[in-house]
Amino acid sequence: MKRTKIIYWIFTGLFGVFMLFTAMPSEEGTALITGPLGYPDYFVSFIAIAKVLGVIGILIPGFPRVREWAYAGLFFDIISATYSFYAVNMIGAGSLFMLVPFGLGIGSYIYHHKLLRETAALKA
Repeated sequence: MKRTKIIYWIFTGLFGVFMLFTAMPSEEGTALITGPLGYPDYFVSFIAIAKVLGVIGILIPGFPRVREWAYAGLFFDIISATYSFYAVNMIGAGSLFMLVPFGLGIGSYIYHHKLLRETAALKA
């Protein structure tokens, strides 16, 4: 159980840091979102707030339903971002970097459920 908990927190911590890092886009990032991708200016602050709330949701213990919704929202963000780049033909060799948040998020989610199963088994 200790090993599972350590792996879970490594994946979750890195996933949370990555999502927080992308929640605060630079001027370049904002120009990319509103320029070639065509999103309105207000979308940048909306998605930033949503990402911060999502990270809080996966880090705060004791609210399993909130955590599930937070994972869903963060994955929706990653999938939407990937599709947005694909839709405007901006997918290239550098786009393999987009696999990093997918891997971290999937690892966090899998180990979260593995930790829940192990905890339930100990209580039984």
